[in-house]
Formats: sequence, C-alpha cells, structure tokens
Amino acid sequence: MNAIAGMRERVTLQSPMRSADGAGGADVSWTDAATVWAKVEEGAGGERLTGERLATRAALTLTIRHRAGLTTEMRALWNARVLNIRAVRDGDGRKRFLTLECEEER
Repeated sequence: MNAIAGMRERVTLQSPMRSADGAGGADVSWTDAATVWAKVEEGAGGERLTGERLATRAALTLTIRHRAGLTTEMRALWNARVLNIRAVRDGDGRKRFLTLECEEER
C-alpha cells in the first residue's frame, strides 16, 4: 500500500503562542496551524517519574504530506489526544512526506 492510501486520520497541527504573564514568565496557549490527513502508527510506551508522580507515555509516528514550517515546538491533536512532536524527518529528502515522531504523556 502506498503512503497516501494509509493517510486516513485527521490530525490538527498546533503552534504555541506565548504571552507575558506579568510575573516574568509566559503563558502558553495553542492555535491551530493546519488540519491534515495522516497515517498514525502507535509504538511502544513506557513510564517515568515526573515530580512525585508516575507518568505514562505513548510513542506514536505520524506520516503526513510534506509541509514547511513544522518544528518540535509544535504539537498535534488526534482523537482528543495531545501529541508532543519530538522529531520531524523527511526520510528520503524528496519533500514528499514528513514523519513526525510524537509522544503522548498521560
């Protein structure tokens, strides 16, 4: 099956918007940058200690058509799940598809 035929899921890509919080920090809100078709593959998960709690995480790989401007500061929304983008790869360098290595933390 070719890559395009496997792109059956709607994914929303979001960009962070930072604004000063008045205390020297920043508030982060998210704005929709694009909604795209994607092939979503779930990978291995794991657990890690975050602060004083145990957080589970799931690894997912999204394949989308190539688009400029994607960074690891962005995130993706899929089926009400928030996926932090950890890596953006153009596997064959031909600017046809991008592979987004994502992580969901729960």
